[in-house]
Amino acid sequence: MTTLFISDLHLEESRPDITRAFLSFLDEKAAGAEQLYILGDFFEAWIGDDERTQLQEQVAAALRKLSDRGTGIFLMHGNRDFLIGEDFCNRAGATLLDDPTVVDLYGTPTLLMHGDSLCTADVEYQKFRANMRNPQWQQMILQRPLEDRQQMARQLREISMAKNQGKEEFIMDVTPEEVVREMEAHGVQRMIHGHTHRPAEHELTANGQPAKRIVLGDWAENVWWLEVTSDTPPALHKYPL
Repeated sequence: MTTLFISDLHLEESRPDITRAFLSFLDEKAAGAEQLYILGDFFEAWIGDDERTQLQEQVAAALRKLSDRGTGIFLMHGNRDFLIGEDFCNRAGATLLDDPTVVDLYGTPTLLMHGDSLCTADVEYQKFRANMRNPQWQQMILQRPLEDRQQMARQLREISMAKNQGKEEFIMDVTPEEVVREMEAHGVQRMIHGHTHRPAEHELTANGQPAKRIVLGDWAENVWWLEVTSDTPPALHKYPL
């Protein structure tokens, strides 16, 4: 039995190479897997399930095909695509997960997160995140015309890129103390997340015992995935786009 984890593909029309790589990944790597977890920022932007672009429909159909063949598909919001809703998930045959979520991964309780909530040194972003994740704000935004939301998404992206260029590297990475706090709050010794685009496996101490934090990679230059089986330790893999 095999479970796969990916995140931070940032699918968008301007990067058809990533879309092609993802579709190939589904056919060549995910086919036959027990489960596929997508831990946020699957799309570069998402302004509502009613948009339904050609790219979105193509991806939904590919996921549905995998789901129909018996692979469980689980999707978590990221900071770019937090407006993905049940309509898209139903079309894709996917289950929407809360952030954070604990799963039993072949006998090991594992905490799954997108990872942006762990970056507590970025105080400005955390305030922005709190506003964006407010259900009342989301409902208000989704009621606006599609064209308004498309314009808003472009503006938010430009603002985000401009602000991140001036931030120090440590501010955009996770806060180690927050990682430990989350792991101890959920009583786990393993965490898997994305967001930071810094794939690695980190050893730490939580709950007074050895623990591990696994960071998934983004797909800007490489296809990254984490593979976990019932009889082998988790392993990060990559190959060039």
